[in-house]
Amino acid sequence: MSVNTANAYGRITVTDDAIAQVAGYTALECYGIVDLVSRKLSDSLADLFRKQRVSRGVKVVTNGDRIFIDLYVIIKYGVSIEAVAESLKKSVKYDVEKFTSMVVDTVNVNVVGVKV
Repeated sequence: MSVNTANAYGRITVTDDAIAQVAGYTALECYGIVDLVSRKLSDSLADLFRKQRVSRGVKVVTNGDRIFIDLYVIIKYGVSIEAVAESLKKSVKYDVEKFTSMVVDTVNVNVVGVKV
């Protein structure tokens, strides 16, 4: 699926893969985030052959002009999970909204593990 908008110059379409890449790059830049991980084993096998590994732990669902993002992350040991998750949510929401000029409805952060 994709998100569509129109202006005086024409129609703009942003794919879910493009949104996932922006969210992935933003997540990896956040303090306390070590890596993005796949949700299931079958996703892990598919990721081995995927060229764009930055969107590995990102799931994007679009509904009309609304964007829903799920992130699956590993965080650094010793940091506050709540603080890192809130910072990650705000950063991803801001960057994706700036990139697409559309509303990000929710950003869900799923902490899969902790790395020492």
